[in-house]
Amino acid sequence: MTQVILGENEGIESALRRFKRQVARADIFADMKKNRHFETPLQKEKRKAIARRKKRRFRSSQ
Repeated sequence: MTQVILGENEGIESALRRFKRQVARADIFADMKKNRHFETPLQKEKRKAIARRKKRRFRSSQ
């Protein structure tokens, strides 16, 4: 869970910026998108296979 505690003289804008940065670092949006729709076991395996291929391609190009 991401939380931001406001300082005494801190503005809302800077606190909102810090909150957005923490959410981005915690990959909350990626997790949200992943769980947005139900995925059948076949679709899940296909997505993982594509990710493995991309990872393998990235490693071989280095």
